[in-house]
Amino acid sequence: MKQFKSDVSQKSFPIREQVTGGSIRRAIFDKIKESHPDFNESSYIALQELNEFREQYISDYLVQELKAITNLEHTVMKKFKERTTISDKLEEDQVEVPTFGQRMADHVATFGGSWTFIGYFGLILVVWISINVVVFYNKGFDPYPFILLNLILSCIAALQAPVIMMSQNRQNEKDRERSKKDYMINLKAELEIKALHEKIDHLIIYQQEQLLEIQKVQIEMMNDILKSINKS
Repeated sequence: MKQFKSDVSQKSFPIREQVTGGSIRRAIFDKIKESHPDFNESSYIALQELNEFREQYISDYLVQELKAITNLEHTVMKKFKERTTISDKLEEDQVEVPTFGQRMADHVATFGGSWTFIGYFGLILVVWISINVVVFYNKGFDPYPFILLNLILSCIAALQAPVIMMSQNRQNEKDRERSKKDYMINLKAELEIKALHEKIDHLIIYQQEQLLEIQKVQIEMMNDILKSINKS
């Protein structure tokens, strides 16, 4: 297999991974030149080495844009370098087992915010009032104006409100975690798209170089044919 020597690492690589300095994007070319001052437009670098500089460039870009890389960006960059997905591992990394109180809060909030609760609650009120007014002729255990009933309703409202707020807080935490996951997936998709653009640019330039080389060979062949015809 035909090989070439990289001007960056001085190692040999297959010729299909050869990339010339002149075909590299200027920002990444400057990044290579920072660590290898002798690198120029006529120098050669391997594609896998170029990808490492691209990843370093993306990391530096995140630092410049966000001023500081958070744990989310570190996770995204790690997955990006490992060429692994994020969406299928986020649920495994953040498994939360709700406590008994949290499960009770969720059930109370779910039941308290349903038409079933309104129906049962309305039925209890009707029965309570009917027993005291109709059956006991307003001389029962809670005559009009139903002071005991008002006390019970006030206690239920006082207890139900914080329970529902606890459940809403847990839902907000879930929404924040979901937003973080979406952000990480979108960020990795952006990095993959940038890397894909770089690879496509390299592929186009490489194909153009190959076509130019083929055209040069064809022109030489045509010149040889013309020379042979003229001699004859």
